[in-house]
Amino acid sequence: MTDEFKGQREKVTRRRFLRMGLLGAAPMIVPGAAWAAMRVATPQPAAAASSRALSFYNLHTGERLRTVYWEKGRYIQGALDEINYILRDFRQNEIKPIDRSLLDLLVTLRERLHSNENYEVISGYRSPVTNAMLHAGSEGVAAHSLHMDGRAIDIRVPGRSLSVVRAAALSMRLGGVGYYPGRFVHVDTGRVRWW
Repeated sequence: MTDEFKGQREKVTRRRFLRMGLLGAAPMIVPGAAWAAMRVATPQPAAAASSRALSFYNLHTGERLRTVYWEKGRYIQGALDEINYILRDFRQNEIKPIDRSLLDLLVTLRERLHSNENYEVISGYRSPVTNAMLHAGSEGVAAHSLHMDGRAIDIRVPGRSLSVVRAAALSMRLGGVGYYPGRFVHVDTGRVRWW
């Protein structure tokens, strides 16, 4: 081994060591909310999978969908359109694109739950009109809910208790998790928080 190669190897090792130290210290240096936001931006669903699929049952409309929305390293627009439709605001019949990170979060959650069941959808996208109506009738609905941005969904998973769904969603630390016992679990791609 030449002296030049040894010197390069030591530099790389030193550099790698310093980088690992900085990454390890980052949670202590970076404010909690900023660190959480950085983590939210990078969900890791099905890292080794060549495709990502989801299935939904909309409890309000009776519609069902099972689709592969990501394959061979890219999102499939036709499948995304189908998802946007089934998760539309059924009260106003209004469609908005659903955040792709939310879809990836749902794939990761399903893997954590070891389930292939349909997500039972209570609420996906909400138009401003619908959100204002729900907000007026309940303290549990935010004035500007992430549902209005296509970044939140209220769900149940057949065969899994709501407390198990909640625990799995919380363990992922990929966004907000709301728990409504006997009704549903809310997940979103906002900052990491829970209620």
